[in-house]
Amino acid sequence: MNLFDLTGQTALITGSSMGIGFALARGLGQAGARVVLNARNLETLDAAAATLRDEGIQVDTLPFDVTDAQSVKSAVDGYEATHGAITILINNAGIQHRTPLEDFPIDAFDRLMRTNVHSVFHVGQAVARHMIARGAGRIINIASVQTAMARPGIAPYTASKGAVANLTKGMATDWAKHGINCNAIAPGYFDTPLNAALVADPEFSAWLEKRTPAGRWGKIEELVGAAVFLSSPASSFVNGHTLFVDGGITACL
Repeated sequence: MNLFDLTGQTALITGSSMGIGFALARGLGQAGARVVLNARNLETLDAAAATLRDEGIQVDTLPFDVTDAQSVKSAVDGYEATHGAITILINNAGIQHRTPLEDFPIDAFDRLMRTNVHSVFHVGQAVARHMIARGAGRIINIASVQTAMARPGIAPYTASKGAVANLTKGMATDWAKHGINCNAIAPGYFDTPLNAALVADPEFSAWLEKRTPAGRWGKIEELVGAAVFLSSPASSFVNGHTLFVDGGITACL
């Protein structure tokens, strides 16, 4: 299965000390890639790196704030200069804030947009500049089922993930000519720290199980195959696409 082999590749995954980012880092590492973990909390970052190293995965850490453009550029340029090429980027860092739209705090809206949208631009641009020079690269942005549908209390999050999907199309439009494949993965409802409040709500879980054709929450490991596919030669002519991994929830009423 050489089409899915990531040996010799280096993948930077933002927000990868836990949750989906950590699972994707583990999955790409198991497919042969060296993984570069990113987070702001050094303690959780080092713990995540130690876990993956114990599993035989090649790991580096790169702490920086994804919302700070200068910090991003310095970290990416520094890694490229001292360690080598970042050939795969997964823009995973993101936050959620649940409040009715009429009461949504302005500062929370700004913080959500900086984390969920601005970071994709900052990190994507910083990494793409090196990929353009080499004529190759893979960028995967983590969107959401909310890219295509809304739910009460999370309108700004929905807006942010719609922006991620359209920014992905823009990246592909501008950068495909440079040999860069830019795609997105849109997870459905997964049992993650970001969704802990919903997982703990029996009423919501019961609704979700009825609403989702698969009849259950997703497991974060079920996102790995999509990430490996979009990182590998198997998806060489896939560009600007958002791949929904959602148990069928966007396919039905």
